[in-house]
Amino acid sequence: MNLRLHERDRDRDGVAPSARRWLSVGSAGTRASTVGHDAGRQAALEAITGEDPRLLVVFCANTPDPAAVLAGIAEVAPGVPLIGCSSTVAIDPDGPRWDGVVVTALGGAGLSAATGAGRDAAAGLQEAGAAAAAGATDLAERAHHVLVLLTDGQVLNQERILAGAYSVVGASMPYVGGAASPDTAFGGTYELFGTEVLTGGVVGAAIQSDGPFGGAVGHGWRRVGAPMIVTHSAGGDIYTLDEQPARGAYLDRLGAPGDAYTDPDAFMAFVRTRPIGIRRRSGLEIRDIGSDRFVAGEPWLRSLGEVPEGGVIWLMEGDAESGLDAAGDACQKAVAAVGQPRPLGLLAFDCIARRQLLGEERSGASVGRMRERAGGAPVAGFYTWGEWARLRGITGYHNMTLVLLAVG
Repeated sequence: MNLRLHERDRDRDGVAPSARRWLSVGSAGTRASTVGHDAGRQAALEAITGEDPRLLVVFCANTPDPAAVLAGIAEVAPGVPLIGCSSTVAIDPDGPRWDGVVVTALGGAGLSAATGAGRDAAAGLQEAGAAAAAGATDLAERAHHVLVLLTDGQVLNQERILAGAYSVVGASMPYVGGAASPDTAFGGTYELFGTEVLTGGVVGAAIQSDGPFGGAVGHGWRRVGAPMIVTHSAGGDIYTLDEQPARGAYLDRLGAPGDAYTDPDAFMAFVRTRPIGIRRRSGLEIRDIGSDRFVAGEPWLRSLGEVPEGGVIWLMEGDAESGLDAAGDACQKAVAAVGQPRPLGLLAFDCIARRQLLGEERSGASVGRMRERAGGAPVAGFYTWGEWARLRGITGYHNMTLVLLAVG
């Protein structure tokens, strides 16, 4: 696979505006003849189709030796800044990829990038986020900029990591990204930074460009019934809704089966496709609902993201069709934000829970729908354990949501 697109429009001098920028995607499998080093090398060779590569973004799924992958990439692109992470399932232009390496290369004189990493995020969440965003301070000013931020999904309190990044870039630089989900062959999550494989870390790439970026968010969840008030919460722990014990109020409103009240597995199966939506100025922010502390008879709900006390929430539900439509609509918004006939390509950060909602066949159709709405531009990314899109506001933390970045 070897995909690269440039804009067709031309400026007053007859030169394509995007000729100074390019984006390409390459991928290679790791189950068959290419493993580790060879897969990294092959994917990088396919991705780097232009001169002067400035940044590589790498996602690996079912890859037992990510260090070997990085060694293979380094043979093709020594010294090129690189960030990436693990995923249970990666995304390339053909759709979800259960095994392999996906490399997105960005380059050209009209684009610059600087990377940063925070290690051992659990020991200092905000410090790790700030370290990953520190590259933003090293770039010369261009017209358009964005921070791509990848974290470890097994680290709790992701919003504090985002707050650390925000302390560096402020309100002037939007950021997008997601939390690494486990690589099943590796046996856990990891982050990629240059030639290093990190665990429990945060990596970031600040990108500045002569061309525009377009960010968009979509999810496909629908409101169920009237809103509810979070009458008592702390962080992601929700104790009461409308002055009633939260778990019972939530399950009652949705007409849950009886075993969801008492059995942890039945509870998780029920809530997996029934998140909540928190009212924000920019719309609804989706939060997962579950608990790693489920005890029969205990009254609380738990989200991985903050649910503010006194806030207004809606219970949500969705289906495969609404999830598929959301992918197309979000892509259309991202492309419109770029303001050009089509972008050079898109980075997609899609929640693993949305994949469960869509199912295997429609997950592939979702990637196809995005490419169609983007005029055939390549799409690359991964399925996350949490997503962010700070297009406005402070944190931009999401669950069970699709975040897209269109590169113009």
